[in-house]
Amino acid sequence: MNKLENKVIIVTGGNGLIGRAILKYIRSSGAIGINAELHGPNDLEKGSICCDVTSLESVKEALKNIYQKYGKIDGFVNNAYPRTPDWGLKFENIPVDSWRKNIDSQMNSVFICSQAVLEIMKIQGTGSIVNISSIYGTVGPDFTIYDGTEMTMPAAYSAIKGGIVNLSRYLASYYGPHGIRINCVSPGGIYDNQIELFVQQYEKKVPMRRMGQPEDIAPAVGFLLSDDSGYITGQNLMVDGGWTSI
Repeated sequence: MNKLENKVIIVTGGNGLIGRAILKYIRSSGAIGINAELHGPNDLEKGSICCDVTSLESVKEALKNIYQKYGKIDGFVNNAYPRTPDWGLKFENIPVDSWRKNIDSQMNSVFICSQAVLEIMKIQGTGSIVNISSIYGTVGPDFTIYDGTEMTMPAAYSAIKGGIVNLSRYLASYYGPHGIRINCVSPGGIYDNQIELFVQQYEKKVPMRRMGQPEDIAPAVGFLLSDDSGYITGQNLMVDGGWTSI
């Protein structure tokens, strides 16, 4: 039997780079993987439901429809990454309104989704949430990898991802007595057709000498969703090629 056989698992932002890999992995492991996307079709037979993770009403409606069809929700992955069009400005150029909107849409969507699905999991007495954080939720950025490029690490990203890590610990402590586990996976840099200079500078620093691939992240998420991790909660699993070890 596959590790996730017949588990009903929701992945927010399943059309994204990492989200697609997570869905592919959990489905290949026997799970019923459901992609919760803002512009996705409402077609649970094909594993998709339209859901705005920034709206409590939308999240509750999506969860209600999924629960009515399957009678359970075993796992939930907070992977969606909503952001404003001006995302990526250097710190001194970030408008306050942009900062507020990104904190609201990204970090507060994790709160909204978690609060809603945890009420269902509490009734069940079981469940697993995996929150996607980042190495930059734990350590500060190495800005030298951006030298000679127009790229930078958005300040809000570090604040949001750090907040998600500690919110996960809080929730693990709070919901542990109900048989629910909450963990984080923190990827290192993922290759996404970045410019060659950035890739070279990143790979020179990381101990494994390569950027990560989405397929490196998905099995770690799958493990934390599976019964093999049944006594693991409140943890932040770094999948980063050794970046945070040095």
